[in-house]
Amino acid sequence: MRFSKCIPAALLASVTLLTAFSSLGDPLSAGPLWDDFDLTLAPGHRLEVLGPLFYQQQQETQHTWAIPPLLSYTQDPAVGLKEFDFLYPILTYDRYGDQYRWQFIQLFAFAGGPMDTNDVRHRITLFPFYWQQRSENTNENYTAVAPFYGHIKHHLFRDDIFFVMFPFYSETRKRDIITDNYLYPFVHFRHGDGLSGWQVWPLIGHEHKDVTIRTNGFGDIETVPGHDDRFALWPIFFTHYTGLGTPNASFTQGAWPFYTIERSADRDSTSILWPFFTTIDERAKGYREWDAPWPLIEFARGEGKTTSRVWPFFSQSHNATLEDNFYMWPFYKYERAHSDPLDRQRTRILFFLYSDTLTKNTETGKANRGNYLWPFFIHRRDFNGNERLQILAPLEPFVQGSHKIPRDYSPLWSLWRQEHNPQTLASSQSLLWNLYRRDASPDHKKVSLLFGLFQYQSGPEFYRWRLFYIPLGNGKPAEFSSLSLEKR
Repeated sequence: MRFSKCIPAALLASVTLLTAFSSLGDPLSAGPLWDDFDLTLAPGHRLEVLGPLFYQQQQETQHTWAIPPLLSYTQDPAVGLKEFDFLYPILTYDRYGDQYRWQFIQLFAFAGGPMDTNDVRHRITLFPFYWQQRSENTNENYTAVAPFYGHIKHHLFRDDIFFVMFPFYSETRKRDIITDNYLYPFVHFRHGDGLSGWQVWPLIGHEHKDVTIRTNGFGDIETVPGHDDRFALWPIFFTHYTGLGTPNASFTQGAWPFYTIERSADRDSTSILWPFFTTIDERAKGYREWDAPWPLIEFARGEGKTTSRVWPFFSQSHNATLEDNFYMWPFYKYERAHSDPLDRQRTRILFFLYSDTLTKNTETGKANRGNYLWPFFIHRRDFNGNERLQILAPLEPFVQGSHKIPRDYSPLWSLWRQEHNPQTLASSQSLLWNLYRRDASPDHKKVSLLFGLFQYQSGPEFYRWRLFYIPLGNGKPAEFSSLSLEKR
């Protein structure tokens, strides 16, 4: 019997009697109790035991076994991959080569391995209380115990974070900009290359940056624009000068909500009692826009953008590469992005109740399509034409692209599975965890029904019937042509 290794003893014992009825050299087909079959969409093999409660699968060099939804384990020695999930996402372990990560409910984590700089780092995170990293490069070491004292590197979109009795005092650095915070986020002082600023938020604040130069990652010298920002009683009074030192310097001033103006070489915008009345002249993008109020009523005309929107009744918006329409929002919504060789279209009804997404390569003509009606089904066709239909699908529509939900949870509710491979002309159907199963290819077909009590199998030069696991006869496939494979 293939795939007998790694099967838990209790599961193996539950099917011992069934294996006695299996013919020598043939995989056993006993419906939800035990089914052993080849994969349809990729080279490999799969064994399923006790319906959705256990399976193991070999797909090329990757081996997986799982007891959904309790745990699963995947390894691929060819690429150094190992994954272990316990009640995903409660406890997960992922390893790729020498990089590893343990994670508990997305809060507590242990990670490490070689970095791009060739030094080995080990990290412990008990969010939001404790951070630690130890590295061969001692300059990368840090420890933090929140809110008392600590130093953290490369977290929370900052290069460095130092704090003492947070939020009373903290210092952060992002590139050359250093910010000293007192009673975060109310008081801070900021300095950097040509930059200085301070604020007592929301009462008053000022920040100014001169035009500076720096060397980019390619060794070229580039100009960094300057800016000057002021506010009082934020967000009521404010002025912003941005892009100083560039041809498109911009000035913005506002006494919110009474008025806001923006002026630059490329764009003018004026808002009165925002968001009720706004006009925009986008000279660089080539359109003019009127909002009253935004985003409920919007009209724009020009090469860069054409929009007519009266929410929630209708909206039609497009430019050279994008299209976005809806009617009786959220009942119907259509989106398209076209920029050769990509052409992507998506239609949705009632938010995510129904979705149909078509992605096409305009150069090759190949297309990828996925549609679903939540929670009833999900259907996918990839660029190679491989198709898969699953009924039911309560989580899969929201985690498309993730392999862990299909691996750890989908077997529990997959009442019907249907697959087709146009390259090999193989197809398969499974109802109620193989209570009924059919596998077919140009030179082979196999049907199993009611725990394998009825079975039919044929090849190029034979056919075979079984009833209650007892062989009843054999013959030539032509005598049973009504069961021949229908080629698509």
